[in-house]
Amino acid sequence: MSDPVVRMPRGVRLHDDRVRGLPVLLGPERALMLDEIGQAILSELGTGMRLSVLIDRLAKRYAAPRDEIADDVREFLDNLQVQRLLDYADA
Repeated sequence: MSDPVVRMPRGVRLHDDRVRGLPVLLGPERALMLDEIGQAILSELGTGMRLSVLIDRLAKRYAAPRDEIADDVREFLDNLQVQRLLDYADA
């Protein structure tokens, strides 16, 4: 997959934890506290989009070099995929 569609699987969603004042990624039987970078990536993702579009949007939003953004985004998303909190698909 050279440019997969990235999306949260069924049952996974972003949530604002009002008690802790932190964004949380909720999945079946798990919760992952997000830092500012994780929140930025997932809030831009929405219901799903191509990886290249996500990287382009983040690079533009933060006026950062696309190559640096791409490496960080891929690493973060790959980690979420291993935890079954994110899916990559061809379409």
